[in-house]
Amino acid sequence: MSRYIVVGAGGVGALLAAQWTLAQLPVVLVAGAAEREAIARDGLRVRRPHGDEVVTVDVAASIEQARPTAADTVVLAVKTQDAERTVAAIAWVPLADGRGVVADLPLLTVQNGLAAERLALRRFPTVVGVSLGAPVNHDQPGVVVAAAHPIVGAAWLGGYPRSLPAEEERHRLALAAAGFAASVEPDIAAAKRRKLIANLGTVVEVFQATREEAEAAEVALADEARAVFAAAGLAVAPPPRDGARLQVGEVAGHDPDRGATWQSFARGASSEVDYLSGEVVLTARLAGVPAPLNAAVARALGALAERRGGPGEVPLPPEFAFELVGGAAERTRR
Repeated sequence: MSRYIVVGAGGVGALLAAQWTLAQLPVVLVAGAAEREAIARDGLRVRRPHGDEVVTVDVAASIEQARPTAADTVVLAVKTQDAERTVAAIAWVPLADGRGVVADLPLLTVQNGLAAERLALRRFPTVVGVSLGAPVNHDQPGVVVAAAHPIVGAAWLGGYPRSLPAEEERHRLALAAAGFAASVEPDIAAAKRRKLIANLGTVVEVFQATREEAEAAEVALADEARAVFAAAGLAVAPPPRDGARLQVGEVAGHDPDRGATWQSFARGASSEVDYLSGEVVLTARLAGVPAPLNAAVARALGALAERRGGPGEVPLPPEFAFELVGGAAERTRR
């Protein structure tokens, strides 16, 4: 029987496992000790606008315990900064049916940023990138907030580095069954660049700033990122014409204005910023163009994460003082 083996029980991984379970698609969630114990004991609690739902999810301590077979698909659902270590740990594990190793299976990458697909391709020949947009929060073991209903999120997917039509359609149908508005992208890397630019807003949330300053900083970072990608000759997908309109409701204790990056800093967890603003900086340096705003953000939040600082502890970097009036994209083009 074909299953999805979801590796990583954070917000996205837990939600995928819950939704596939509810859709009666075979799935097993590979989780760390705290998550696994909570889910095995109490079930996976999904908090929705209309009330809580407890889902009995099959959970395992490791990829070996999940007993993968040649019929399965692996979903990499850890944060981008943990992707390399996780892929290396699972790739060469023998399949339980003796028909190869885990790296022989299709791999779905649901990370933000642009790094996961490339590093996965070192070991997995069949990689399908997935760009997910869902209002999800996860701050205690065994509990995930899914603030959108009945469509829980949007998913854009595509083979990497090129289209894999049979795989794409199979997984699109599975994501649609799980409650996502799912569509195939002809260029998943371009779609992930579009999502990365949107994610720069969640990076700004971590700084101490007025609403006006934050909004201006978000625009400036996005403009700089677009200019950098253009200078590097890298496409950014246009906004989807048939984009899903998510109905986001209120869930007690959930703040819709606090994104994943803010949540990570609030929990004292590792930061994804090196793969958001840091990805823009890497692209700029390879292309030989400046990216002063994203570089300043990556440096400031890298230092904040190193000392386990929280949201609101540092102001926007001084590089923004001129750029909020001027225009980062114009300087980058010059």
